[in-house]
Amino acid sequence: MTLRSDIFSDRRDAGRKLANRLRRYRQRSGVIVLALPRGGVPVGFEVAQALKAPLDVLVVRKLGVPGDEEMAMGAIATAGARVLNRDVIAVLGIDPHIIDMVTAKEEQELLRRERLYRGDRAPLLLEGRTVIVVDDGLATGATMRAAVMALREKHPARIVVAVPVGSRETCEAMKAVADEAVCATMPRYFVGVGSWYSDFSQTSDDEVRSLLDKASGLPPRPGH
Repeated sequence: MTLRSDIFSDRRDAGRKLANRLRRYRQRSGVIVLALPRGGVPVGFEVAQALKAPLDVLVVRKLGVPGDEEMAMGAIATAGARVLNRDVIAVLGIDPHIIDMVTAKEEQELLRRERLYRGDRAPLLLEGRTVIVVDDGLATGATMRAAVMALREKHPARIVVAVPVGSRETCEAMKAVADEAVCATMPRYFVGVGSWYSDFSQTSDDEVRSLLDKASGLPPRPGH
């Protein structure tokens, strides 16, 4: 099989290519890059470096269908935002009590990860800023929609969703959710995010922490 020319070698490579699509925001005052952990952080790090913008995380958790956790019935994000995939819930007949149980479990994990990734650092102030929200790709878009919902509560001036690759349908739909959506690649036959990376190995918590420390100009925390 011939290697496609539009495939990314890894998330850092994808971030550098995505940054080229966001050049107009380089060194612009008030721009902040928020990455969705874990896979969005290596992408967001490269974007933030290229744009000379600060980097932070926005923790979002997928609400997996019990017994088939890879299928998203929704997602939650910081500040209590929750987005539900009504079509999946209706087709599978998922009881609201089950949804609330999964939500409560994922809320605990969300809080744990925020403490783990950010440490003692306070979240960046977003009010009145241009916030570029980065992930490694868009499939259903449930996670990103939850992220944007959470961000609206912080009153930024502008929300830009930016990903290296995404389903054409989801990228188009995201334009109605955010103020701008930038998908560097929208393949006709999407299949899945991972199929557009040569290396789509899981990003570790230590890598997330390390990149956030590096972006902040801080020495690595113990355990890196």
